[in-house]
Amino acid sequence: MKYIFCYILAVVALIGGVACSTVNNAIKSGDPQFAYEQALELYDNGKWDQASTLFEATRHIYMGTPREDSLSFYNARCKFKRRNWEDASSLLDTYRHKFGRSPFIEEAEGMYALCYYYMSPPPEYDQTMTTQAIISITEFLSRYPNSEYVAEFNDMLEELTARLMQKSYMNAYTYYKIGRYKSAIVAFKNAMKRHPDSPYTEQMMYYQTVSAYRLAENSIESKQVDRYLAMLDNYYSFLAEYPESKYVKELARMAKSARSFLDKNANTEE
Repeated sequence: MKYIFCYILAVVALIGGVACSTVNNAIKSGDPQFAYEQALELYDNGKWDQASTLFEATRHIYMGTPREDSLSFYNARCKFKRRNWEDASSLLDTYRHKFGRSPFIEEAEGMYALCYYYMSPPPEYDQTMTTQAIISITEFLSRYPNSEYVAEFNDMLEELTARLMQKSYMNAYTYYKIGRYKSAIVAFKNAMKRHPDSPYTEQMMYYQTVSAYRLAENSIESKQVDRYLAMLDNYYSFLAEYPESKYVKELARMAKSARSFLDKNANTEE
């Protein structure tokens, strides 16, 4: 057992590239209890990498014993303290499924949610992590409604939701910007349906109406009547929601042009 422990500890230290006299002493001792105590001391002193090295090694020795719980938790917390969110989230996910009755479980699930919050990127990038953060924080709040972190996590939820709203708006606006008006109309409509409280609703309704106008304007003749009618529907919806908007005059000119086309087309048919 002592030989196996020394071998495991040496391999873990080698992989981690750790150079620390405390870790070296623990390796030379061949004593799991001593290594565990040294790991806790390193942890208490904020030596997260070195502590993690010893926790990783001793965890294999104590696997299946009550001490595995605390070793696994402290090792994950070392990764969290080092802001290694990816490794920390993986360890914490394993921990919360394996040690669901642990006295550390609330803190572990809180850190798990925070990992995804910290991995959530700005709205210019893919928002998969943001969605996962929202799910994780929502689950935490559901399980621990009396947690001291409720207010803080609710603030995070608002921030993350606002990020998704901005991302939806930006995605739809990109279609508008490159002249893919049909795709823009669909994207704006979906964004507003997904986020009815979005602060970008006025802009999205405006760009959706402009997109509908330009789509009709650039369509083949056989599709123009239906598309100008659709544009007018968007215009009247916008007008009903934002009668004082700075965009009203511009959209009114487009609506006038659309009605003129429809009147002319109706006279031609007669």
